[in-house]
Parts: sequence; C-alpha cells; structure tokens
Amino acid sequence: MGGKILVLGSGGRVGSKLVRALVERGERVKAASRGATPAEGAETIAFDYRDCSTYGHALEGVDRVFVMAPDGYMDPVALLTPMIHAAAARGVKHVLMSVIGADADEDHPYRRVELFLEKTGAQFTILRPNTFADNFHGHWLEGIRHGVIAVPAADSKTGFIDVRDVAECAAAALTTDAFSGLAFDLTGPKALSYHEAAAILSQAIGRPIVYKPVDEETFVDMLATAGVPEIYARYVAGVFRPVREGRMDRVTADVERLTGKKPRSLETYAKDNAAALSA
Repeated sequence: MGGKILVLGSGGRVGSKLVRALVERGERVKAASRGATPAEGAETIAFDYRDCSTYGHALEGVDRVFVMAPDGYMDPVALLTPMIHAAAARGVKHVLMSVIGADADEDHPYRRVELFLEKTGAQFTILRPNTFADNFHGHWLEGIRHGVIAVPAADSKTGFIDVRDVAECAAAALTTDAFSGLAFDLTGPKALSYHEAAAILSQAIGRPIVYKPVDEETFVDMLATAGVPEIYARYVAGVFRPVREGRMDRVTADVERLTGKKPRSLETYAKDNAAALSA
C-alpha cells in the first residue's frame, strides 16, 4: 500500500479527525471536500459526489479511499455508488462508513451500498458505527443550551460512540489488510438511555440538562419550526425508530479489535467537549 489515501468528506466530523490520524501515521493523504477545506499535512482537493468530473483528479495516485455520506443526504445509494464504481474500476481499496444495523435488512439503503461495494470485487472494510456522541454538541446543541434534549427515543438505550474512536478505527482499516473483507459494528463501552446521557452531560458542564421524550410528530414539528424541511425532518425522525425498538443498545468489542484500545466513554466525551457543549 504505497499510494495515497483519499479521504472523502475531509471537512466533516469524522473526515477531519481521520486525516489528522493518517498524517500522524506518516501516510500521504488527499483530503477531499466540496469546499477544498484546508487540512494540515495533506493535499487538499475539491470533490463533489454529485459531480463525476471531480472523480478522476481525486483518484489519481490513490490506492485506498474512505467513503462516507455527508450529513443531510437521504439517499446514500444514489450518492455513493458512482464513486465506489469509479474507484473499484481502478483497483482502489475501500473503507465504507455505513450505519449499525444496516445488515439486518437487505433493503436498507446502506445495506444496498454495502452489497454494491462487495459485488465490485474491490478490497473493502465496512464500518457500522452507532450514534455519534458528538451529536450532542452538534445536532442537539440548541436544545442543550435550553437545558433540554427532546428526541423520539422513548426510554431505550444507545451505544453512543465518540467520533474520535470512529476516525481511529477508519485509520486502522486503511493502513492494514488485516481487516479486509470484514464488517465492524462500532459502539461505545456502554449502552445508555437519553436520561442517563443527559445526567452525564449535566455533570460535565455544571448545569442541569433533562431528557424529554417526544413522539415522532412532535419531533418533526419541532424541527420544522426550526427551519428544517419537512422531508428531512421526517428522515431524521425515522433514525430514532431502531432506537425505540431496542436495536441500538448493542455493545461490541470492535473498536478495541481495530485499534487495540477500549472506546471512550460518554463521560470522557462530555469532559473533553465541555466547552463545545456549553457554547
């Protein structure tokens, strides 16, 4: 593996940390994003999944690629498969960021992407992370500012994972062939309810945060009021169905298997991101 590593979505939460981890390992990295976001130690290029004319330059000199859909896209099949096809045609190894539970349903959009990748014949590793802990200082920060996390998760539990662990797992998969042909379910060390998560965040930032379970329609209305298009609000609401059904409470040892280190706890995430959570 003497070529460069292409990181698609290098300006995102996972991609930016992955670029840093790979550069620290001494890898040659092409950091690709729509805005060509600068990345220290990496070659920066403009890339857009929806613009096939950006594919050729992105793939020049590359023998490994990290593929992940950006936030806000509801159809990963249409978005990701053209680039996967182009990279596979050049014999590029893929590390695909999917979602936990995708393998439970052959019609799941991310499972369809996984199967498409497998059928290309390219070398691959699939990562299926649980819910990002970092969503608390991202998607749910406005609610936290008002002391409330209101999502349709009922009292079910989730194996929240720190984005830093996801990036380190991706770096491991990209820098060895030991994990080729395998899929990994990435989780934190413990499944927690949103009630428990709110208590941990409260402790970290020194002010009360409560979890308020809401139904899907209320949640959609909340997002719509905040300016989120209804179609996307319903998509986000749907993400919580497997949570309520108890399918997100799995805890695995896959992070340690990939990185040799135990995953970070939500307490560690909250302590390390207290400033962002208090913003």
